[in-house]
Formats: sequence, structure tokens, C-alpha cells
Amino acid sequence: MVPILTLAFAGLLLVGVLISERASRTVLSTAVLFLVGGFVLGNGVLGVIPMDSNDPVVGILAQLALFSILFTDGMKIGLADLRNAWRLPGRALLLGLPLTLIITAVLAHYIVGLPWLECFLLGAVLAPTDPVFAAALVGHRNVPRRLSHLLNVESGLNDGLALPVVLVLLAVSGGKDVGIGVLAEEIALGLLVGVLVPLVVVWLERQPFLNATKGLQPLVAVSIGLLVLSICLVTGANLFLAAFSAGITVATAGPGFRAEFEQFGELVSELLKLAAVLVFGALITPAFLFGQISWTGWVFAVLAIVVARPLALLVSFMGTQLPRREQLAAMWFGPKGFASVVYGLLVLQAGGEYSNEIFHLVALVIVLSILAHSSTDVLVAKQFESEPPPPSS
Repeated sequence: MVPILTLAFAGLLLVGVLISERASRTVLSTAVLFLVGGFVLGNGVLGVIPMDSNDPVVGILAQLALFSILFTDGMKIGLADLRNAWRLPGRALLLGLPLTLIITAVLAHYIVGLPWLECFLLGAVLAPTDPVFAAALVGHRNVPRRLSHLLNVESGLNDGLALPVVLVLLAVSGGKDVGIGVLAEEIALGLLVGVLVPLVVVWLERQPFLNATKGLQPLVAVSIGLLVLSICLVTGANLFLAAFSAGITVATAGPGFRAEFEQFGELVSELLKLAAVLVFGALITPAFLFGQISWTGWVFAVLAIVVARPLALLVSFMGTQLPRREQLAAMWFGPKGFASVVYGLLVLQAGGEYSNEIFHLVALVIVLSILAHSSTDVLVAKQFESEPPPPSS
């Protein structure tokens, strides 16, 4: 299966690269290409990539993809960046994220009928937005810098902020065979590894007899990431929180390494993300979407996209000077992505009475989000074409 999967990924990657310039100006989307490609090649249509959620390659790719994403996300957000422009992203994260979780949980309880604990778990899984899919709008030349910064910081941090909530709710629900005490140790150890390893490496590199050459400086950040990954796998520390805290530590203690690593890191994350979307698409079948999800599940999925985040950010932006057009763009453009996929897989693998239903709902919301948000990013960006550049804040 791996050779076929590699061939499919290479072919879709070539097509995606060749249409990328046109896609940047239209509603075409590389993410949708890989999602649809995986769906067509998977068990649901052609059966070229026979795959299910228990396949080892799914878990391994999910872990690597999310580790890379969280590491590069954290590296974008140093403490100095947060101090310089924290007001709007802080509202989106500290108020908008919990509100999105709560509203999603309420919708799940009253529409789907899940128990409250599982509803909050579902809300925590779906609360984060995807930094790579959001990048399609963030990087557009027409989008005001203030809005770009808001979406970039929010999507870069909310994956890591939602993860402890997911882990704790999994432990409380009994779906994860790990006690709260053990979970707390894993989280604390992950944070410790994520902070100490970068600090030690950055300190070593600054010694006069250990300087890296200019051409090899991007590999300093790569070595930090690999060290953190390896230590976590050996010690049982939480892999994802370690990745996120390591990225933030590198950005804070060694901003030069962040600049050197930025382009390379983005390319690696993009490749892993697209590979993950391909595999995710292969897991989705017509029977999965239409035979195993009730009509109430579809209603919930739509409302989770068009109501939960928009309503949460509407409350978060009250009293700010953010123009209405930018508020609407931020409220709409909250794409769900692979972090939610991985968190959903964690729920599925942990077991539990409602784990299968939760994973189906998560998958449906992500499919609809990728289709909706990846097809409207250019349209949203075009709404700012006639505006003069706003002052940054």
C-alpha cells in the first residue's frame, strides 16, 4: 500500500504545484485537490488506496504531521510577537476559543443528543482553526495586515491551547486508559522537554567554538525538533505540547534560527499536511458520510461551521475598533484542519461508548470546512482590494 500511496501523493503534488499559481487567484484549492483525490482513490470509489483508521500509517503520519505543524506554529509566535500585538489575537484565543467550544458543545447536545461530557470533548476537538489552510487567506496581498496577524497568531496558538483540554476530557470520560495524575505528568514533562532542549541547543550554538555555518543554520532548528521528538518517544512525555512549547522557545531564545528555518519548515509542514489530507480523504467513503451519519449530524456539522465560531468571535470583538468587514472575514474564516483530525483519531483510538460517533462528526465537519473555506479564501481576500492599507495594530 505504501508504494501506491507514495505514487498517488507524488502525482497529486505535481498537479497541485502546477495549478498553484492559478489556484491563488481562483476558488481552486490544493487542499481540496488532495481531499477529493484521497476520496476517489480510497475504498469509497476506486479502492486503489485501501485504508482504515486502524492502519499504522494513519497514526504515524498523523503524529508526524501534527508534531511538525505545532513545532512550526510555535516558532512563528515568539513572546516578543505576542507582546507587540496581543489585543485582538488575545480576544480570539482567550474568549473566542472557549466560547467556540461551549457553543459547539451546546449544538451537539441539543441537535445530536450526545451526553454533555462527550459534547464538550467534541467541542474541544473542533475548536482549533488550521494554520496551513488559514495561510491561504493570511498570505494574500489584499488582506489587511491587522487581520492577517490576528488569524496567524490565533491559528498558530489554538491547536496547542485546545490539546490539554482534549486530553483532560478524554481522561475524565474514561475513554483514555490514563489517570489524571499520569496525564498531568505527561503534560508537565512535555512542556519541560519543549523548553529545556531548545534553550540548551541555542546556548551551545552560541559558544565560540560551536557556531553553525550560515548554510547549515536551518538544521539547528531541525535538530531541536528531532531531539524533542525522540526524547518524548523515549520518556512518554506529551509529544504535541513539547513540539508547541519548543517552537515558541526557539522563536523567543533564538529568533535567528526561526528566520533561517521559516521557509524550510513551511515546506515540510505543507508536505506533511497534504499527505495527511490525502490519507484522511481515503478514509472517507460514501457509506461513511451518508450511511453512518444521521441527518441531525449533518445539521450539527453545518451549524458548527456557520454558527459556533462566528457567534463566538462576534462576542469576542465587542468593543474593539476592528472594522466590520475584517470582523466578518475573521468570523467566517476559521477552517478546521488536521489538528482536529488527529484529536478525533485520539478519541477514536481511546475507545469509549461514543468515540465512533464523535469521530464521524469530527470528520464530517472537517470535510465541509475544507470544501467551504478552501473555496472561499480568494473571494474573501478580494473584498479588500479597494481598501487602502490600514495601520497595523
